[in-house]
Amino acid sequence: MAYTVPEPKIFACTQSDELARKIAKEYGSELGKVTFSTYSDGEFQPSFEESVRGARVFIIGSTFPNSDHLMQMLLMLDAAKRASARHITAVLPYFGWARQDRKDKPRVPIGAKLIAKMLEVAGATRIITMDLHADQIQGFFEKPVDHLFASTVFLPYLRKLNLDKLTIASPDMGGSKRAYAYSKFLESDVVICYKQRKKANVISHMELIGDVTGKNVVLVDDMVDTAGTLTKAAEVMIERGALSVRAICTHPILSGQAYERIENSKLEELIVTDSIPLRKESSKIKVVSCANLFADVMQRVQTNTSISSKFLM
Repeated sequence: MAYTVPEPKIFACTQSDELARKIAKEYGSELGKVTFSTYSDGEFQPSFEESVRGARVFIIGSTFPNSDHLMQMLLMLDAAKRASARHITAVLPYFGWARQDRKDKPRVPIGAKLIAKMLEVAGATRIITMDLHADQIQGFFEKPVDHLFASTVFLPYLRKLNLDKLTIASPDMGGSKRAYAYSKFLESDVVICYKQRKKANVISHMELIGDVTGKNVVLVDDMVDTAGTLTKAAEVMIERGALSVRAICTHPILSGQAYERIENSKLEELIVTDSIPLRKESSKIKVVSCANLFADVMQRVQTNTSISSKFLM
């Protein structure tokens, strides 16, 4: 009797349930059934309510803090492995702990490396993620990593704005490569912000490398946390003669006073993806969904089709 490869099954961690439903709809499927049992002390246990034996399983969940979100992903990977799934793909629209990609001082962990190993040990046979904080994190994995770029959803939005005298800006030196990639496709100038920090999330000084006078500026970054850098950069650019300042940030972490800073800032708008759900609405925050991007790549993975067209940068 010929063996028929089962259709892939898509499951969601609770923190990414809304995005996972969008992805499943774009894929042309429905989310698989999974339940979570919770003990009184907060411990939880996922349970697949349908067979995954011999199937390709996609488990969707961003691992932003708190650590329960990471634990959900790890436990679901382990459950799929022990239920004899054929392939187990961890779909992490946002890969948490990515800022800990190296030892920047003595006696600290390399958290991104640790998380990579935990995902593999738990059962992931493939990783799909988007806009890692550092490209080299791909090398922390021994399994295949599909590192997608949010530029595939942001660039069409930017082109629709049809901004005159467009200039792409990076909020720091580390993001210059990303800024130059955007400028290449948009045929625009580039400006780099040079910042100095007293400590994490606290900027002591910022300077611009480049001219923004009479320009419509778009800041590009992989994530926005406290929004201190973005709002400071927007303020400096308006002071230096910019006509307008917008920001594109893939992952809206938006912790602390981020929402208040954005509302009171010189930013025209902040464009983000739905890799992390927003805690609240904001008149200045525009969400562009990445569901179609992930659904398309998941279909290509299932059919062993090239995904190179999704790597615009």
